[in-house]
Amino acid sequence: MRGLKVKAISKSSNNVEIVSEVTATFLPGCITALIGPNGAGKTTLFHLITGELQPDHGDIFYKDEKITGLPPYRIARKGIGRLFQDVRIFDNMTVLENVLAACLTPEQESPFFSFFHPAKWHACRKHNLDKALYWLNFVGLQDKRDQSASSLSFGQQKLLAIARLLAGEFNVLLLDEPTAGLNPVMIKKVLDILERIIAEDREKTVVLVEHNMKVVTEMAYWVYFMNEGRIAFFGRTDHVLGDKEVREIYLGL
Repeated sequence: MRGLKVKAISKSSNNVEIVSEVTATFLPGCITALIGPNGAGKTTLFHLITGELQPDHGDIFYKDEKITGLPPYRIARKGIGRLFQDVRIFDNMTVLENVLAACLTPEQESPFFSFFHPAKWHACRKHNLDKALYWLNFVGLQDKRDQSASSLSFGQQKLLAIARLLAGEFNVLLLDEPTAGLNPVMIKKVLDILERIIAEDREKTVVLVEHNMKVVTEMAYWVYFMNEGRIAFFGRTDHVLGDKEVREIYLGL
């Protein structure tokens, strides 16, 4: 199994189950959406996948390897990256520097690398610069490269965060409300970028936590509907969003 799978995973806090016996599979080459009311456990599920929280029981697999219990940095190095709701860019760095930081390998992050391998270091610097500029161009921020990241609009900061994920070569992109707080023009930019990501690399797995049902309808092939910590319904987007209970519980229709 090439994708990401969570199997019967649960997490409680203060004797309240936040995520309960959730089983789901996220496959490469398509966009999957997690939907449900606030407090349904969607973001907590992301925390569990990325290792920021440890499950009470259940397992997480990526490419058939069990990754349950690994620390976040090891999960990230396996190719699982995340966009947070609050973006989390480096405000005191330029736009280009933010993306360059994502290009560094563990070897290149060592303070001794440039000292002991100067020729290799210079080659890596050029390669990383080319890669960073490519992804800035991909998301449409190439003309902002020398600006402070803090000077960008909120929508542009989300584009920057996506560029960092792509520069970091993550194969699984967990995007927590990527269109929240954006105007219609910026939403379209984000959706265009997500479409291009999947079209250009069928090995990419994109999972959205999303409350904008227009975005879900346009972008997602498969949907998991969570309610009170459980997967209540799942299936093709048109099937789930057309379900009477989903429409009553979540959409109020």
